[in-house]
Amino acid sequence: MLQRIDAATATINELTAEVDRRLQPYQRQVELLVTIPGLSVTAAQIVIAEIGVDMQRFPTAGHLASWAGVCPGNHESAGKVTSGRTRHGDAWLKGVLGIAAAAAARSKSTYLSA
Repeated sequence: MLQRIDAATATINELTAEVDRRLQPYQRQVELLVTIPGLSVTAAQIVIAEIGVDMQRFPTAGHLASWAGVCPGNHESAGKVTSGRTRHGDAWLKGVLGIAAAAAARSKSTYLSA
């Protein structure tokens, strides 16, 4: 069992080193994302991996939110509003943004916690 744990730890360390090596050109973007309350270094790395660093493909923040699948749906017919479910979007990005939002809400003395 201890050998399995050691092997898993070694694999995790190798993968972490590889992720750090590949994100080295984007270190400044990672540092900027970490300044957002709720985002850790790992969350910032996931955001960059899923979205990229070129925001020119999204004309507005709303387009990015829609692409990621985090904006609410809007279905209205004959004056009746039905399900406002979100679309599928990027599962990895939605997950990390949800965790970051929960962490930001629990943070103290930030505008997001208010």
